[in-house]
Amino acid sequence: MSNWSAGYVSDIDYVYGYARELNPLQIKLALLSAGIVYPEVETACELGFGQGLGVNLHAAASDTKWSGTDFNPSQAGFAQELAAVSGSDIQVFDQSFEEFANRSDLPDFDYIGLHGIWSWISDVNRRIIVDFIRRKLRVGGILYISYNALPGFATFAPVRHLLTEHASVLGSEGKGIVNRIEGALEFAEKLFDTNPVFSRINPTALERFKKLKGQDRHYLAHEYFNKDWHPMHFATVAEWLAPAKVQYACSAHYLDHIDALNLTAEQQQFLQEIPDTNFRESVRDFMVNQPFRRDYWVKGARTMADLDRAESLRSQRVLLISHRPDISLKVTGMLGEAQLTEAIYSPILDHLESHKIMTLGEIELALKGSGIEFVQMLQAIMVLAGANHLAAVNPDEVIKRVSKQCSKMNFHLMRMARSSGNAKYLASPITGGGVEVDRFGQLFLLSISNGKNSPQEWVQYAWQLLSVQGSKLLKEGVALETAEENIAELEKRAREFEKKQLAIYKAMRII
Repeated sequence: MSNWSAGYVSDIDYVYGYARELNPLQIKLALLSAGIVYPEVETACELGFGQGLGVNLHAAASDTKWSGTDFNPSQAGFAQELAAVSGSDIQVFDQSFEEFANRSDLPDFDYIGLHGIWSWISDVNRRIIVDFIRRKLRVGGILYISYNALPGFATFAPVRHLLTEHASVLGSEGKGIVNRIEGALEFAEKLFDTNPVFSRINPTALERFKKLKGQDRHYLAHEYFNKDWHPMHFATVAEWLAPAKVQYACSAHYLDHIDALNLTAEQQQFLQEIPDTNFRESVRDFMVNQPFRRDYWVKGARTMADLDRAESLRSQRVLLISHRPDISLKVTGMLGEAQLTEAIYSPILDHLESHKIMTLGEIELALKGSGIEFVQMLQAIMVLAGANHLAAVNPDEVIKRVSKQCSKMNFHLMRMARSSGNAKYLASPITGGGVEVDRFGQLFLLSISNGKNSPQEWVQYAWQLLSVQGSKLLKEGVALETAEENIAELEKRAREFEKKQLAIYKAMRII
């Protein structure tokens, strides 16, 4: 591991991931739900952007001026490549947090985002980041921070320690991090097979390990095998952030706003009797055994007047981004799976299923006479958005300005899909960020952009690209061997794509 990495895994690239919580359009509805004044985000910054896919998607799909850094040069290089392709107003660097924080050409920011990295860095880097937030986040600005949380991660910490100790002590440096991870996982599995007292007392640790085994090794390397790995209590994070003068506003995860999904009536009443906001969050984490927090903090939070909040909520524009027949009226919170009220959700979905942009006020008007109150509709909107069925929408003037740079980026990413399935997201000028589109969907879209309009033509185009590279499709985890089997599977996926996804992608203007 190189010295410049400061103990962070640098000999294997991070996954091409995307966190929709980093999208500034997510902020408004979350803060409105909490009754807090929200800022207009003209300047934004992401610290530790990984491959830079997310920060580029957000820059291409908005007129926000983005900046960011990730000290891995190969990842920063990919981010700079995407920035050059789209022509968006973004500057990305391969600097350490200290180098980046000392730049004299950075603007003050309305929004600073950190996804996950807080858990993986040293105290020295945390101090640098807190000071950067103190100096560069504008009054009224938003901080998004996510991190592995306690007490939810407490029982798994010994397993993580065991895995990294095996990789360090018994793993061979010359074999690379992936082989060391495989060896550590194999060792831990054999250990669990001996039925140790630890796993009998902490059965959730074994469940988490089983899930971990099936995850991408690139992700595991960065998530668990860094030198620094520090899950934290909410109160500890609040103490760290105090010098930056930010206050906790609300969760960035919309489903956290719905108490009925996460807390019993008795727990809700217990929390209401706690006057201190920060301590209340600590107690809530204990109640739900929170393993991962996604939070918005505000530098100078202000409560909205009821009238202003109501007007802002009714002007919020949304778009249905899921295939209506596939939307289950069930959702999972910390209490488990909950059944949604059909009499409330079905009428709302009926008005949105054409994938036309609507304001909450227009939905309210369309529901007039249904007996659905605005507060019930708002909760349903939060649940549907939290389940990723619904997305906030850019203003029309922004959509018009950014559509061209989104098209440039999407064409580049779709061309990448000809040889790789790494980047599974495209940019939507409608929703201001990333849309998940798998490799085959991207190939079908690329085929459409080349004038091929039928599923049969999409399949032919995709199979020509795949077959020449010796690529095979997987079905239920098994590679399909013959051309006939692969083509049949592609045809099935193309029909599904045409029926369920194409209209949505067109509504989101990713093609």
